[in-house]
Amino acid sequence: MPIAVDIDVMLAKRKMSVGELAERVGITPANLAVLKNGRAKAVRFSTLAALCEVLECQPGDLLRWEADGPTDGAADDVADGAADGVADGAADPALS
Repeated sequence: MPIAVDIDVMLAKRKMSVGELAERVGITPANLAVLKNGRAKAVRFSTLAALCEVLECQPGDLLRWEADGPTDGAADDVADGAADGVADGAADPALS
């Protein structure tokens, strides 16, 4: 998943348990575990704001983007102009 969740890092920094955080935020420990383990499909801004308030942090301290694994090269081809019909190393007819 391209979005990584670092709630466990902030919990360790704040020396707080999952149960305590869940209680203070107002969500169930099970729902917090789903979020913490990266299995959530979405998070409400109100929940994110409550997490940040309790943990005294910014959203970027809890969530970060990670690139997926290596691509098949298609994205590189697009960046190199292959999407315009220009293969790597070929002259661009529009520039001739």
